[in-house]
Amino acid sequence: MRRLCIALIWLLGGAGVASAQSLVLSVGDWPPYLSKDFKHQGVVAHLISDVLKDEGYDVRFRFLPWTRAYADAAAGKYAGTAVWMRKKEREADFLYSDPVLNEQFVFFHLQQDKFTWSKLSDLLGKKLGGGLEYSYGPEMDAYLSTGRLYMERVHTDEQNFSKLLRGRIDLYPQEVNVGYTALLTHFVADDVARITHHPKPLLNNLSFLLVPRSRPDSHELLKRFNKRLAMYRESGRYDRYFHDLRQGKYLPEPRGAQEENPNSTP
Repeated sequence: MRRLCIALIWLLGGAGVASAQSLVLSVGDWPPYLSKDFKHQGVVAHLISDVLKDEGYDVRFRFLPWTRAYADAAAGKYAGTAVWMRKKEREADFLYSDPVLNEQFVFFHLQQDKFTWSKLSDLLGKKLGGGLEYSYGPEMDAYLSTGRLYMERVHTDEQNFSKLLRGRIDLYPQEVNVGYTALLTHFVADDVARITHHPKPLLNNLSFLLVPRSRPDSHELLKRFNKRLAMYRESGRYDRYFHDLRQGKYLPEPRGAQEENPNSTP
């Protein structure tokens, strides 16, 4: 009888372990939301992982160039890809989750410049920095395409903020959390303190988890994800992830921190 009980306990325990279904999601690098170098692989990775963990999934993230992350997930190689804005052409390949992230693009500027704006025509005469091949919404893109506004585009946030600090540009539009993360990551505290942002958003975007139509389990995965995500929002747990983000809790450990800390374990 004792052996039977032990066997049943072992089987039930094994069944519990086996019930966690493994999922791999393809993602690109987008600090602080998604990054191999950040704690929990970024705040959005942490949120998605926890939501799906509470639904019985064991999630891993595969970091790829964005175009490949999209294409491989569309082909069904991965259970989904995160996070993406809604576009009509993507609906042929993917089902959309409920919104995972609300991105807010703002204008960064120097503290000493008393910048204000209410409409895009208020920006006339300003020197703007921007990212290569980046869209800032239909209205802003239209202004740029007609030459009414001029934007100097470079590869990285670090380059744009360096130009802002040197007075080579007046404004830099960027997602607010992405911008401050770049500042905290690449610049000393005195330089960070010289920069602020205008509270009026240039653009608000919703971003989503996408699951491929080519996989038979996608509808069930999406149903469970959306249900649990709604519970996170209703309980206030969703907001705590982004509160922690603003407190710097997802930033990677400074390089050399282990060497500088005499109490660290080798």
